[in-house]
Amino acid sequence: MDAVRVALLREVLAGTEWIQATRRFAGALRGAVVPHGGGLLLVGSAAYEPWHLAAHLDDEAAWSGLPELSPTLVRHRVPGGAPAHLAVGLGRLEAAGRGETLLVVAPGQPGAELLERVHDARRNGATVLALDDGNRDLHTLAHDALAAPPAPPDAAAGDSSDLDLDTVQHLVSAAAGENSLPAPRGRRRFRDRLARLADQLTAPPPPRW
Repeated sequence: MDAVRVALLREVLAGTEWIQATRRFAGALRGAVVPHGGGLLLVGSAAYEPWHLAAHLDDEAAWSGLPELSPTLVRHRVPGGAPAHLAVGLGRLEAAGRGETLLVVAPGQPGAELLERVHDARRNGATVLALDDGNRDLHTLAHDALAAPPAPPDAAAGDSSDLDLDTVQHLVSAAAGENSLPAPRGRRRFRDRLARLADQLTAPPPPRW
């Protein structure tokens, strides 16, 4: 989902809780990583690896001028021959501590092993944030959490009443970068926002993933 489609989605969601909720969570993410100069670890469950969120946060880090938003993707299984930035295993969470932020994206059941690692990271001083579909055990460990209900199979694209976790991730990553920009004076018109977003798309940074 590119930046223009995110802007259009926000227009559809205007008046719902999701714009405020995703921007609030994005502010918590930014507030956790920027003062410490980075240290963002991103991990999913054994069944779900948040590739797209990693890529979008990396793009937002470049476009917004906030390198602190660029995450380290922590993986449950690292295939042989993986490049260094994609070869970080769960053992990295054992070293997570004060000044670092752990963002957990885990739809469904996160699994006992992941919960144990997250617990250790929090006990060692790391800030824990969670994006999921409402797992109570994970929310208990998180300093801040945002849950999205799974979308029904027949939900129409852009249906504001049935957002899935992937869509919420797009909104959070976009807000994390945008919230770093100076506040505009007055109400910005929709076409002005689209023009700025289109300008960003014409000169994207080289992809890292």
